This record gives sequence, C-alpha cells and structure tokens, in this order.
Amino acid sequence: MPITRLQISGYRSVRRLSMELGPMNVIVGANGSGKTNLYRALYLLSVAAEGRLARTLAEEGGTPSVLWAGPRMAKKPVRLSVEVELGELAYELTCGIIPFQPAPIEARDPFYLDPEVKTEHLWALSGGRKVVLMERKDRTAFMRDAEGKRATFSSELWSAESVLDQLGEPHRFPRLSEVQRTFASWRFYHHFRTDPDAPMRHPRVGVRTPVLSHDGADLAAALRTILHIGDARGLEQGIDDAFPGAELEIHSEQGRFSVLLHMPGLSRPMAAAELSDGTLRYLCLLAALLSPRPPSFLALNEPETSLHPDLLEPLGRLLAKASKTSQVWVTTHAEQLARTVASATRCEPVYLVKKDGATQVEGRSEEDDDEPDDDA
Repeated sequence: MPITRLQISGYRSVRRLSMELGPMNVIVGANGSGKTNLYRALYLLSVAAEGRLARTLAEEGGTPSVLWAGPRMAKKPVRLSVEVELGELAYELTCGIIPFQPAPIEARDPFYLDPEVKTEHLWALSGGRKVVLMERKDRTAFMRDAEGKRATFSSELWSAESVLDQLGEPHRFPRLSEVQRTFASWRFYHHFRTDPDAPMRHPRVGVRTPVLSHDGADLAAALRTILHIGDARGLEQGIDDAFPGAELEIHSEQGRFSVLLHMPGLSRPMAAAELSDGTLRYLCLLAALLSPRPPSFLALNEPETSLHPDLLEPLGRLLAKASKTSQVWVTTHAEQLARTVASATRCEPVYLVKKDGATQVEGRSEEDDDEPDDDA
C-alpha cells in the first residue's frame, strides 16, 4: 500500500503541512528547514506499529520536546498528529502529553514524558467520504471486524502505545492488521556508523542478509547476499558507476565476512578499515537500495552526507532504479542529487522553507493545507 498523501500537525517545526506522495519523493531544503521532521513523523508510524512509540519519543527528549513550540491558540489542547492516506485507506495517530499534576513531585507520575495517545482512526475512503473502520479515544476503541460488524476492543488500551501494536486478533480485523504490517515493513536509513570502531570496518560473523541493518553493521553480509541471490549485475554496475574500474570482493573465512575493494592502479585490495567514510556510506546505500527483499516504502535522510560530489549522480540513478520496486522518500540539501533524480524519474522535488518558525512547502501557506473535517 503506497502512501498517497501525508498530513502532519503539531510536530516540532511542523505546525500544519499536507502533501501528496508518488513513487519517488525528494524533499529539498536548507539546514533547519524541517526536512528531518517530516522524515521522523513518518518514522513514528513505523515504530508505533512495533510498540516502540514511547521509547522513540523518549529518545527525542520526551513528548513535550517534540510538540510544536510556536504560538498556539489559547485553551486549545496541544496535539501531535500524523495522518497518511494509503490508497483506499487512511490512518491517523494523535498524541498529547500527560496533564500537569499539581501534586508534590514525589507523588507525580514518574513517566510524565511518555506520550498519551489521544485518538486513532482508520478510515475506508469511498466517494470522497471517510467510513470509520477503527476509532480510538484515550484507552478504549471500537473497530469493524471481517464481517463489517462493530466490535469493542476487549481490554483497556495502554495509553502510551498505538492500538496497532495491541491488536490481539489480527485475523478478526484484517484491514487494521494490514495497516500494522505495512507500517512495520517500512525501512528508514538515517545514519551509517563509519568510525574506526564501526562493525562494518572489521571482519564479522554473518548470515544471509537480504535487509541491511539501520546502521550498516552487517554491510559485508548484505553485499554478499546481493551477489548470491540478488541483483549482482546491478551491484557491479553501481560500483563501476561510482568508482570506474573498481571491483568489489567479499572475503569469507570461517563464517566471518569482510569488505575488500580493488581499485585501479593499486597492487592490493583496500580493506574496509582503509576505506573513506564516503566510500563506505556509498556501499551501504548500494546494499540498502539493491535489497533482494525491497520494502513497500524506503526512506533515506540526507544520504549525501560524507559523499564526494562525484557520487551524487550515481546515487541519483540508484534512487531512481529503487523507485521501480519501492516507494522512495529522500530528504536532501544537495541540488545536484535532486536534479539527477528528477531527470531520471520526472518526479519534481518538493522544496521546504521556514516561515515564522514553521516548516512549509515553498509557494504554499498553512491555509492551503487546511481541509474541512469529514463526518464519518
């Protein structure tokens, strides 16, 4: 189920924003424009489906720190909301904060930084209307079962997590289960560890790895898997496109894998410990974009980090190729990368700007993102 529309409100620099998505989505903006906030808003749906919403927000400083910090309407509840349309379905997650407790500090809830899921909705989109399939308010929820009958959730919901993770009878609620599986299958790559002690720089025990880990720790095994059961020719072309004449070798001894790169003019291959950060990052991007098990949705946040400008065009061509099997989302401030992708896919980039502290799509105002509420 590809995402056809994304709506975010109340999250960090995003006061209110709505945008349509296609097979290839390139989000361009200067540092501080809010690109990463859009990326992380989508990431919240993925972790909510896995039961990691509270922990993820805690890693960002707790729920109060991720809410819109700009001017608010008096007496209006402070809320963070992310909604996506997935073809004929739409899902919305709305979170708030635990109300202030005037009791003595020792008597207050010690987990006050946890989110409070206020509402969740799953709708079927039909003829311009939203038909409710699931509705949650605080700790109770009702949903439509496989026969279309209304059923109340059998137990009290944990307030800090989504109903998606607390669904106990997926066969009974197939549409909700389908959304949960879809969100959980999304992949996000933000940072590949390339410091001298990074696991990818050293021989490492490996197994068949069709999906690269989020930090690239299993790079050697992932590349070997592509050569073994994936697009080996595409991998070889990706190497030659970026480093003309170079050849990749994955050495394996007693189940321990390591990366070697044969470069023209050198009498011996370069080990991963000797490769530059940019070269290793490019190899990680190759492994992520040529996965033998492509995801329905693949998001990369500023993949150009540490890459030499000469690698941006090869990377752009890889991204365009990946968009044929996965819906791709890329945030970047590299115009050259955006132009390469646009030329290869005919998908124009979306430019973000900051206005009065709020992230907006260039050429649009927040009023353009307002939509009337639909009666279910």
